[in-house]
Amino acid sequence: MNSPDISQAPVYWVIVPAAGVGSRMGANCPKQYLPLLGKTVLEHTLERLQSIPLVKSVHLVLAGNDEFWLELACANNKNIIRVGGGRERADSVLNGLNALPAWAKETDWVLVHDAARPCVRAQEIIKLIEAVADHPVGGILGVPVSDTLKQVSNATIDTTIDRSLLWQAQTPQLFRVGLLRNCLQQALSEGKTITDEASALEAYGYHPLMVQGRSDNIKITRQEDLAIAAMLMQQQNNID
Repeated sequence: MNSPDISQAPVYWVIVPAAGVGSRMGANCPKQYLPLLGKTVLEHTLERLQSIPLVKSVHLVLAGNDEFWLELACANNKNIIRVGGGRERADSVLNGLNALPAWAKETDWVLVHDAARPCVRAQEIIKLIEAVADHPVGGILGVPVSDTLKQVSNATIDTTIDRSLLWQAQTPQLFRVGLLRNCLQQALSEGKTITDEASALEAYGYHPLMVQGRSDNIKITRQEDLAIAAMLMQQQNNID
């Protein structure tokens, strides 16, 4: 693959896959619409992403039967573009990439961020952007694994895993538009299991950069995570 043309100022797009239902939450609406400190989880996430001056627009990938988005005040924001979701996360991200305007270049950058990560700090997004500015592939935020990890079968511990080389992947994940689109298209056509954007690139021999983020950039998955996120955001507001 040819090296990207970086002679012009970089352009940054954002894709937020939010077509999932969040079944593990056991709630009566998708987890991105659950209340958090007076707003929905999704509203907090979008506000933090839009606080980055470099961002051109946000492409929000929603399920076709989403009944909640239009009830939010930010649904009228012209810089948030609604896109139809796909069967899996990778399909939704690819839909977001394909919905970028015709003038978007293959060498533009795209930040992909989980809708259910409302605690991400703007400083960490900028840190990621600066870290991968000259990287040939791109990179992601993550944190080193701190817990002891056990390999288990039939509810019995087999062994302890060496955690010294292990990191917990977060988002945003930042890649060139063309490279990410090509890898996702190929991976989906070949039936590969893609758990995040970096794994699509890894499947074809690319090695993204790991940029150390913060442990407070949590993903809301279960009910108890809402209370943790609220506490973390209040702490962040007191510090910032």
